[in-house]
This record gives sequence, C-alpha cells and structure tokens, in this order.
Amino acid sequence: MTTVRVVVGAAVCDGGRLLAARRSAPPALAGRWELPGGKVEDDETPEQALERELREELGVEAAVVERIPGEWVLRPGYVLRVWTARLVSGEPRPLQDHDRLRWLLPGEEDQVDWLDQDRPAVAEAMRRLAARAGVPGILPQR
Repeated sequence: MTTVRVVVGAAVCDGGRLLAARRSAPPALAGRWELPGGKVEDDETPEQALERELREELGVEAAVVERIPGEWVLRPGYVLRVWTARLVSGEPRPLQDHDRLRWLLPGEEDQVDWLDQDRPAVAEAMRRLAARAGVPGILPQR
C-alpha cells in the first residue's frame, strides 16, 4: 500500500482579504503564488502542522477555522489539503520559502499567478469571503 503524505495549505483570511505568498524556492516554483503551508510531520495533526508552518514561514500565530473540501495531487505520493485560518497575533512576513506576500480582496485573485493545485481552494476561499462581505455578482457555492 502506498503512503500518501499530506501537505497542508492555509487560506489565511483577515479583514475580508486572502493572503497570497510568492514562492522563492525551489527554482521550478519560484515566482508563482500559493497558499502558505507545508508537510504534516508524523507526530502532528494537519491542523497542528498548519499552525506550525504559519509560525515558521510567516512569523504569525493563526487559528485553523475550517477545511475547504477537496484534495489536490501535488506530485506522486503528496496531496494538498486546505483549511481557512484567521490571524491571532503578528503581522505576516516572508521568512521561509517566500519572497513576497500580498493581501487580495475577492475579485483580485487573478492578479497573481497561482500554482495550479492551489487554484480550486483559492476560488472557494474567495467565494466564502465574498459571501460574507456581500460582494455583488459573486455567489456562494452550494
């Protein structure tokens, strides 16, 4: 039986905005944007991994809110699962694996070049943000 490693991603939301992080490594991904996160270690839950990764990569404390349905294959043996998260303390800074951060409002998600695997979760996170903000023309997915 093949073991699948889970990579967690965080749709960090604050003030009606979604945080995007631009990759600085590896070279094949550098310059593309993603939801921050990383691999789940053997001794932690996905939610614990997400909180640890946000501390390491962005220097913030965050609380996991809810899972975005679905999972996306990153490469053989690795899948991405995404949760929404809210900031508890700190201001996000690109400390590891990223060289730039950007807050995006609903409707602005196409302003950055997302990694393909992140696109479905980004779209769902933006639908949720738009629904909460009552943005006209953007309907919540059912």
